[in-house]
Amino acid sequence: MMSEKEIISYIINNSQKIKINSNEIKKNDVFLALKGTKFHGNKFIDSSFNNGAKYCITEKIPKSKKNINKILIVNNIDNFLKKISITKRKLFKGKVIGITGSAGKTTLKETLYFFLKKKFKTSVSIKSYNNILGVTISILNMDLSSKFAIFELGTNNFGEIRNLVKLVKPSQVFITNIQSTHLENFKTNEKISKEKSDIFKFKYNPNAEILFLFNTNIYEKFIFKIAKIQKLKKIISFGNSSSQNFVKKIIKKNNFYEIELFINEKIVKINTKENAIHRLHNLLFVLAFFKENKININIIKNNYQKLKPVVGRGKIHNLKIKKVTLKLIDESYNANPETMKQSIEYFSSLETNNINKIIIIGNMNELGLNSLKYHYEVLKFIEKFTFYKVILCGEIFKSAIKKIANPKNKFIYKQNSKKLLYYVNDQIHNNAIIMIKCSNATEVNMFAKKLISKNSGRSKI
Repeated sequence: MMSEKEIISYIINNSQKIKINSNEIKKNDVFLALKGTKFHGNKFIDSSFNNGAKYCITEKIPKSKKNINKILIVNNIDNFLKKISITKRKLFKGKVIGITGSAGKTTLKETLYFFLKKKFKTSVSIKSYNNILGVTISILNMDLSSKFAIFELGTNNFGEIRNLVKLVKPSQVFITNIQSTHLENFKTNEKISKEKSDIFKFKYNPNAEILFLFNTNIYEKFIFKIAKIQKLKKIISFGNSSSQNFVKKIIKKNNFYEIELFINEKIVKINTKENAIHRLHNLLFVLAFFKENKININIIKNNYQKLKPVVGRGKIHNLKIKKVTLKLIDESYNANPETMKQSIEYFSSLETNNINKIIIIGNMNELGLNSLKYHYEVLKFIEKFTFYKVILCGEIFKSAIKKIANPKNKFIYKQNSKKLLYYVNDQIHNNAIIMIKCSNATEVNMFAKKLISKNSGRSKI
């Protein structure tokens, strides 16, 4: 077996080496053999070394003695990784950014990273690595020579943000919004706002100096009051005209939109081909961050058109099904009542030159006792607009649609991903654009993955 000191030194002095999937291993990576729901990672130790792993860490003695001199066996892998992450975080001298909120965390993280990396060496957590394991790995994968490090902090239960922020210790924090998510555990949006506010509270994060806060609803305003009590160095608010930063005007030109943004008492103009309001809010956040950190905003203005949506969060795919060409807007990564309505309204506003608009929506997860009410409200919201077809999937929508009397839209219900695929293959024809919106790990989410995988290589922004 190898020495603990050797592998700790290797992890601290290198970046992007920690992997939990043996298929993603590259030369000189470190494979974490974790206990999964179906298999223990030890099953994949040999394949990780075959793929080029330098070391492996596990808490279970492997059956095979092959490569045993490259395997570190520890009593508790979580505690071992946490201990190294604390050491590495103390050594990092760059600026640390923490992002939380009910929705939009990953998109904001990727947007900020996209522009910062144009000028600065920047470390960033990958995918949606926002729980305790993901954040720990993200710290271990940091490059200590980076100017900035960006972390996404998520929660679906009480006390999780404080545990994450104690590790990350960001000096600049973002709260994207407070919306109806994870209500099975939190019960109310007010309790969500209390949990999110732990990201800047002194007793959990004494490093916190600047808060970037979307501040439009009563729960976000509640966080604003907490931040005032905490006496942060600066609170920068976003939202409507009563905030320091907001979307002032959207002007439709021939083939683009001219966006006027009010950023700390100055107008910034940016041209873009689309006007999705949630993406413009991310743009506000990033512009304000650049201003606050005295970074030239021309980096953003000159590169905004090159920014691509994150997978499952608005990415556009051109599909070909039985010689039929369709356009798909993929919003299948996650959904709550607010983002569902936001996406529906945006889809309705799209100018499509008489192309038929079809919505496929699936259940919104973790909404607690009022789940049926929230799904019914989404259907009522859809009735404000006119779509060619509205295809529903999921038991909660099946119950909710029974409450809609004499709908003006054509609602169609499909039981699962298999029947959705069959319907799209058989019943959707040319001259259509589809938007898919749902929570992760739902039948519609599975359907979207299958549909897109069959048409891989045809994606675009």
